[in-house]
Amino acid sequence: MTNQDPNANVMNGAGRGPAAVSPEVKAAIHRRLLETLDFIEARRMTPEQLQRECSHRLEGLLSEHHCPLSTPEKAQMIRELMDEIFGLGPLEEFLRDPAISDVLVNGPNQIYIERQGVLHRTEACFRDDNHLMLVIQRIAANVGRRIDEASPMLDARLADGTRVNAIIPPLSLVGPSMSLRRFANMPLKADRLVELGSIAPAMSDFLEACVRCRISLLVSGGTGTGKTTMLNILSQWIPENERVITIEDAAELQLQREHVVRLETRPPNIEGRGEVTQRELVRNSLRMRPDRIIIGEVRGPEALDMLQAMNTGHDGSMTTVHANNPRDALRRVENMVSMAGLNYPVHVIRQQMSSAIQLLVHLSRLTGGARKIMTISEITGTEGDAVCLQELFAFRQTGVSADGHAVGFFEACGVRPQLLNRLIAEGVKMGEDFFQKRVLSTKITH
Repeated sequence: MTNQDPNANVMNGAGRGPAAVSPEVKAAIHRRLLETLDFIEARRMTPEQLQRECSHRLEGLLSEHHCPLSTPEKAQMIRELMDEIFGLGPLEEFLRDPAISDVLVNGPNQIYIERQGVLHRTEACFRDDNHLMLVIQRIAANVGRRIDEASPMLDARLADGTRVNAIIPPLSLVGPSMSLRRFANMPLKADRLVELGSIAPAMSDFLEACVRCRISLLVSGGTGTGKTTMLNILSQWIPENERVITIEDAAELQLQREHVVRLETRPPNIEGRGEVTQRELVRNSLRMRPDRIIIGEVRGPEALDMLQAMNTGHDGSMTTVHANNPRDALRRVENMVSMAGLNYPVHVIRQQMSSAIQLLVHLSRLTGGARKIMTISEITGTEGDAVCLQELFAFRQTGVSADGHAVGFFEACGVRPQLLNRLIAEGVKMGEDFFQKRVLSTKITH
């Protein structure tokens, strides 16, 4: 057999097909294909026209390099090219997978994904810093913002609701970095959470009764514990005849209802003007005749306006806060109220908190990635300078299974809530034994 080009279409052994093409050659062809395209003109074509044009040019480059590619490999290369032109490059394949909840980019060479609560490093990467910057700037341009050395941070969302945060040098020392948090197209229902073992049926029934009877709630938990998901589920129980206004930094809530007004903050422009904060939106929403106000997450002085709204005819409102446990959640709200600059005494802030918020739902992500409601607690008032909490339902972790997942059970804590009288007055039938101390579910592993 005569010598041939190593990239030529030769038989590999006894008829086993063409020899493998090195990744370097594939990358060179891919790069040449990108260089030969006019991206502005390509965006004017329909996807079908662009696919035909790319296929034609790819055939020419393959012949030029004496490089054989199988039909699936050609299709993959064309798909990657379409992703470069219309999408987010190597990230598009992850955005097409509904099982992936987070995509984390640590510079051009490290891309991690989270699937079912567990992080995995992928083999995908960007060509270099410039390639990654091109994708980040494309995201910024699509939402009417900019990201550069003068404004090196970006908080935005994609058309499908995916939340994007990007930070670039000089603030990022590993090159441009980006995180994408995805949300299901159809929000979870409460019965699905029961199936997943994230909540016991009795706890779900109790929360539904509280929402319908306009009990104000605070949802707390760490990053990625499912606070937004829980807020979506709670909102599904709001009666249809009520007007709801949502306020968020980056719109993530997906309320499955008609009568809802969605408001979103606006960052300052490059001159430092035009910023609209959550606090301003909360104040404005009070003039919009809301029945309930839902704040995606309180992070600052808007906590004061939220408490005042709950205390002035907007009971049944909800919000979330980052915290490690229920007591920390109250401390965080207290600190954020102090940021409003009104110099309220501590005991006045705590009295207002205990009057405005009746129920606190705390979530955690346990060993193995499972997200669960760890406790449902009632705020009963103040005693001295302390806010009084009583635990109504809780998840008790008893260990970790052989495959690394948390094991435990839900239980009722044996405490009759003070708000039960209000639920009964609203027509909710809930017997005294409903809160009797008992195990609500057998040991579960998820």
